[in-house]
Order: sequence, then C-alpha cells, then structure tokens
Amino acid sequence: MRRQLTDRFRVTADNAIIGVTKAGAHRLDIDVERRGLKEAARMLVEAGGRYLVGIGCDNIAREHSLGLIHAFSFDRDDLFVCLRTSAPAADPTFDSITPLILNAGWSERECTDLLGMRFCGHPKPKKLVLADDWPDGVYPLRKDVPHDFVPPAAENVAYVLDEAPPGTTTVPVGPFHPSLHEPAHFAVYVDGETIKGCDYRGFMTHRGIEKLCTTQVSYNEVPFIAERICGICGSVHATAYSQAVEQAAGIAIPRRAEYIRTLMLEIERIHSHLLWLGVAGHLIGFDTVFMQAWRVREQIMWLCERLTGNRKTYGMIIIGGVRRDITPETAADIRGVLDTIETELRGLKRAIEHDTAIHKRTKDVGVLSTAETIQWSLVGPVARARGVDIDARRDHPYAAYGDLTFDVPVFTGCDVWSTLLVRLLETFESIGLVRQVLDKMPAGPLFVPCADEIPPWRHALSVVEAPRGEAVHYVVTGEENRPDRWRVRAPTYPNLQGVPAMLLNEQFADFPIILGSIDPCFSCTDRVVVVDGAAGATRTMTGAELSELSRSRTRKA
Repeated sequence: MRRQLTDRFRVTADNAIIGVTKAGAHRLDIDVERRGLKEAARMLVEAGGRYLVGIGCDNIAREHSLGLIHAFSFDRDDLFVCLRTSAPAADPTFDSITPLILNAGWSERECTDLLGMRFCGHPKPKKLVLADDWPDGVYPLRKDVPHDFVPPAAENVAYVLDEAPPGTTTVPVGPFHPSLHEPAHFAVYVDGETIKGCDYRGFMTHRGIEKLCTTQVSYNEVPFIAERICGICGSVHATAYSQAVEQAAGIAIPRRAEYIRTLMLEIERIHSHLLWLGVAGHLIGFDTVFMQAWRVREQIMWLCERLTGNRKTYGMIIIGGVRRDITPETAADIRGVLDTIETELRGLKRAIEHDTAIHKRTKDVGVLSTAETIQWSLVGPVARARGVDIDARRDHPYAAYGDLTFDVPVFTGCDVWSTLLVRLLETFESIGLVRQVLDKMPAGPLFVPCADEIPPWRHALSVVEAPRGEAVHYVVTGEENRPDRWRVRAPTYPNLQGVPAMLLNEQFADFPIILGSIDPCFSCTDRVVVVDGAAGATRTMTGAELSELSRSRTRKA
C-alpha cells in the first residue's frame, strides 16, 4: 500500500505534490501545495483511507506560515498517512475537505477558532471551541497569545442555533440534564415525539491543556496532565502521548514496561465498560443493571488502588516506560479479582441477554448503517456495532498487543443493542488479555531514560485503542524541553459528530440511551439558559445574575 500511494501521488494531483516521505515503518508523509489539498484528500479516501483528525500548527515565527495536517489510517496495512500543507500567515485560507469527509468538520472549525485559519466551502462555519463572547481576531493557540490570557468580559452573547426544520419544536437538553454524563447542550428539533434533527454546543469550559503543555511544562511532566484529559481513560492518553514522544526521540522502551502498559490499559477497559453498562441500565430505567454492574466495577477500583495507590489517575505511564512493577503477589491479586468478576459478569450477561425490556429499549434504536458509520468516520464499539471491523490494538499493534491473541467483537445490528453486546464481549476479551499478559510478561527493567534533549521539529503520530475507541495523539517536538505542538483527539470527538444522524427519526424518549450509547465524555460548562415558559423566550443568564441568584436562594434557606 505504501508503494502504491507513493507512486500514485507522484504522478497526480495536478503537480501539487511537493514530496512523499517514508516517516518510519508505519507512516507516510505527503506534502502538498494547498491548492491540491482537497484532491489529495479525495485520493486517500478513494484508496481506502479512514480519516482520523486535522492538526493545525503555528509556524509563523519560523516559516511565516500556518501548517495544516490531515491524518488518515489504512487499518489493514498498519499504515498512517499524514497529508501536510501550509498557507502564508497573511492569507491562511484552505479548501474545506468537510463536504468530502464529514468528520473533518470539527477539526476545521477548531483550526478556525484556535489558529485563525479559514476554510472555503465549509458547510457549517460556526464557532466550536471558543466561547460565544471570545473576542474576534484573538487565536489562543497562536504563540503570540499568552497561556494565561483572559479576554474582557462580555454579557448577553449567545450561541445562534441552527435553523429548525419546518413544523418542528426545539427542545433544549442541557447544559444540565439528568440524562447527561456531564454538561453539554443539545437543541433537539422534534415533530411530536419524532426527532427531526439537533444542534450541539459543547466545549463550554475549555481547559487549554494543549496550550499549557507547549508553554509551561516539560516533556516528562505531560503524561500526568494527559491522564487528566479523561476521568476514565487516563492510561490511554498517557500511553498515547508517551509513545509519540518515544517515537520522535527514537526510544525503545523495555519489553516488560510494554507488558505493564498493556495490563493497565486492559484493566482500564474493564473498568470503563462496567461503568458504561451501569449508566446504560440507569438511562433506560433498569437500575438493577446499574447497581449490579457498579458493584462488580468497585472490585476493579479497589484492585487499582492496591496496584497504584489510586482508584483512578494511576500515574503509572511515563516517557521511557512505567513507574511501578507487577510483583508475584500483585499478579496473584489480579488473577483472583479477575476470577471473581468474570463469574459475576457472566451472570449479569445472561440476565441482560434474556431481558425483553432491555431488548425493547435498545434493539432498532439509534440505527446508523455501516455505510453512514464509515462516512462519519466513527470509532470504537459504536463502529464495531455497525459492521466496521477496526481496532487499533490489532490493526496498529503497540505495547505488547502484537504478542497477544484476542477477538474483536463485531456486529451488524447497527443499533444500541449491538453496541451493548460489543462492550459486554470486549470485557471478557480484556479479562483474557490481562491473564495473557501475566502469563507471558518477561523479566527486565521498567524504564529507560530519555535523551537530555530531543531534536526539535520532529513529527510523531500515536494511536491507542481506548474503551470508547481510538485516541490519537500528534506531537511536534520543540525547543526548551517541551512539545512545540501537541494535538489530542479523543474518541468522543468523532463519535459525537455522528450523533445527529443516529437520532434522526428516532423517538425523543430514546434520546438519552442513543447519546449514552457512545459513552460521551464532555467538558464542563459555565452557562445557564433561562426559558420563559409562558412567552417561550430564552436568554443567557449572566455570571453576575447567577451569582446573585445563588446568594439570594441561600439566604432564604
């Protein structure tokens, strides 16, 4: 595949190809003039490439330009392809590839918000990451904007929703709602009880982790920040980032460390799937499933505390290896816990499989065809439940996965029920993987030191299969012992973009479980929308009003 792509790009794309470079054993970099970007992206899709993420880079100080990278995966060939281009800082305009690749929509909007790029032909050029009152012309990911920049306050500035389809009513869900894991705002357009569309507004409190880690901390401190990107997938993000830096620095970590990383990743997967199973039960009103799944999950959390000192945010993964060993005593502890939860989980699985109430609430609900799933570039259990056979652990082996055997559950029901089955079966596969790790783990050191200085401007791409789907980390090395650019794409990022299509023509009562089926991970929020029930008018409550409301209600109490 690598040679086919190289030969094809050298003779096509209207002479816009600057160069094709083999960047390591599993990555190909294709540099293209911006006028040929859209055609080059089309060629990658037609060749079977699956879109991962777009990365914008501020190269103004060095090259007077803004760089743009679109990353693709050729899963069956264990190959990543990075399509790279740039534009002068004075005219950072690119052709949008969103009409061709729907999931590129958010990446392009994010580049617009954070770096000031413009994308001609984008179907929805609205704000994505920045707050509604963020000042125009200030692009926080540019290097001339301080990491602690605080924009002036602005009141009564509201997000403009998409136009509702004719004959529909807008039902707001969120930012705070019992059916949501975390704050987010969905405007759901309904005709009676039937959903005819929705608009999503998230990123309400953006933590600026990428900016922080390219301005204030060192390479070796980032893994502990990466762990806090997600409340569940801490080891996933720490591993993905560490692998990218190790790749850029040319570091080969000890084999025992790779096995311990795999152990932590699979324990984390068991924890995540059990948590989701409980939440799913709660969302459909079946709290017995919720209580039983979380009772089993609690044993995993106790185990993690014994292994690492924490129930979560384990602090195990560092650049060059891991921080703690697995002793014979802890290995025996792990095996004992696995035996217990496997037995209890089998009983829970039998109960779920034969429960007609669960079937009615999940079968033929949240349907999205295999073709649409591919079109939206969805990942993880959401994709595998819709006939898309992808899994980075198998397709792009990392850590110790190349030494292990496991099945990748794939179903073609294309609904919430199939998603539930994928997660259930994956939990058993993870139990088997942990046992294999303990059986095969070699002796040896846990860590190799990183070089005192990593050469700047090296690019690295790392993918790790999180419980929700693949997490993608792109690192450009920099000066002052820190990354110049670090781009993180969590699995919820692509999957959320497919939610409106999953909701279309479904019943509003099924909104919670359809959204919950992707196991979304949102950011926090700092807004409250006030609705006048009599007049139907809405407005955004200011920070001062919210503060006074809180104080007045407290005084009355």
